Amino acid sequence: MAEFKKIGLVGRPGHSGVVETLNRLLSFLGDRKLSIVLDEQTGSLVSGHGQEQCRREDLSSLCDLVIVVGGDGSMLNVAKHMVKEQVPVIGINRGRLGFLTDILPDELESGISEVLEGKYSIESRFLLDVEIRREGKPQPVGSALNDVVLHPGKAAQMIEFELFVDDKFVYSQESDGLIVATPTGSTAYALSAGGPIMHPDLNAVVLVPMYPHSLGNRPLVVGGDAEIRIVVSAQESLEPQVSCDGEVMYTAKAGDEILVTKKASPLQLIHPQHYSFYQACQSKLGWGNRLVRLDD
Repeated sequence: MAEFKKIGLVGRPGHSGVVETLNRLLSFLGDRKLSIVLDEQTGSLVSGHGQEQCRREDLSSLCDLVIVVGGDGSMLNVAKHMVKEQVPVIGINRGRLGFLTDILPDELESGISEVLEGKYSIESRFLLDVEIRREGKPQPVGSALNDVVLHPGKAAQMIEFELFVDDKFVYSQESDGLIVATPTGSTAYALSAGGPIMHPDLNAVVLVPMYPHSLGNRPLVVGGDAEIRIVVSAQESLEPQVSCDGEVMYTAKAGDEILVTKKASPLQLIHPQHYSFYQACQSKLGWGNRLVRLDD
């Protein structure tokens, strides 16, 4: 059982109820005599509490647990800063779906109490690293917990590219782009584009074409350790963009190679003790309830 003594708090400005939940957390954790660190942005939301503050990227070196108050987007933003030191994170849902933020605001005290008492499960969720090669020169771009997306940017036009997996040619394609998603991201943008739902335990990546100009181009699931290489067509007149978890990180040009690989360090995601991925899907996606049999 991990013993958490120094807790980092992150809250997203503008989310309904975030400040109220942060104040409840500060009071609850303070009553337990735990040390608390706020990232600077969160500190501006609850000024006057006199808590230690730091840059978000420094939380992992100061804390042994980070609590995120917000939606899945808030968790995505925090994840990339936590993986280096393997600091576990847990989320209190103040967003909409909340696949990554499990604890409901009304259950804050009971949910966090269980975690502090060691009553929780922990999952390793892998991220993707992205690198661009332009004229043979590599350049790191960013990391993504959900997905890496190649898309045309502002122009509503198709782009052309070639796809290789482990240096083996897969196809050339004309489409609105390509989503490269982890199992974590399979319930996000990739799902809306027609991709499959993948269990978080899978070591796999799904490649989902966006409105391909061919009915034969379907979502493709490959091994999580594969190297995915996307080559922007040499004749491409547009400058498509590369996004990591919805944030534009790079504007590509004709001939650029986009390399996507599994990040060495995973995110340690904490869940309440009785968490079930299938139950989360039932709740978030409106799956049907189990039928009650007379002999049950």
